[in-house]
Amino acid sequence: MNNTKFGVAIVTGASTGIGRATAKALQQAGYHVFGTSRRSVAERSDGITMLTCDVTNDASVAKLVEDVLAQAGRIDLLVNNAGTGLVGGAEESSMAQAKSLFDVNVFGVFRVTNAVLPTMRRQGKGRIVNLSSVQGFIPAPYFALYSSTKHAVEGYSESLDHELRPLGIRVALVEPAYTRTSFEENLATPDQLLDIYDSARASIKMAVRKAMEKGDAPEVVAKTVVAAATDPTPKRRYAAGKMARQVSLLRRFVPASAFDKSLRKQLGLPD
Repeated sequence: MNNTKFGVAIVTGASTGIGRATAKALQQAGYHVFGTSRRSVAERSDGITMLTCDVTNDASVAKLVEDVLAQAGRIDLLVNNAGTGLVGGAEESSMAQAKSLFDVNVFGVFRVTNAVLPTMRRQGKGRIVNLSSVQGFIPAPYFALYSSTKHAVEGYSESLDHELRPLGIRVALVEPAYTRTSFEENLATPDQLLDIYDSARASIKMAVRKAMEKGDAPEVVAKTVVAAATDPTPKRRYAAGKMARQVSLLRRFVPASAFDKSLRKQLGLPD
């Protein structure tokens, strides 16, 4: 194994965007990094080992952990970053589409976490960083299903941290706001579109597109992940970027009615 400062890290969804920036930042910070992608990608020249892994498939996840242990002998950090998005009215998605979204964003986190925990328990140490979102703690119209997945990850992470702390393992959340990635371009469309939501859905998509253009660079989120991974006394949550910090503070201290009105105004929705 490479002689690294912090040990061995796995970053899921590391082929593009936040995942790619995070893998690079962790490698520069002193980790031996294994990144994953759902499909095989070209070999990277930045010291990051890319492995194929489908987080919705038990056998694929087991093979990932087996390969990392065969090459590096241990796992010190897991960054659950792989995820997908969906924008549309809550009733516009079939149960099959909703289950597919949860399988990646929620059960994928469960799968990979459960696969690495036996190794971390044997080591008596480890760190798990789960990528959430500001939508993990605020309501977002036309993102009901996506927000639900992030709320689920937040509750899971808090509970898991309590369970694992006596074993030397800590769990932290990183909560970005809008980030300049291809996320907006790759948002899934509901599979049961309803005309009544066309206008509002289009307005939301336009608002998201404009916000993405002004959002943080992926490197801002990556820097926050490194902080969450290396903090000797980890916090439960790390807001990633100026906007995320502002939203977190507003959510805590602004009256609910005022927050609700401001949110609808920003998204171009009527009161």
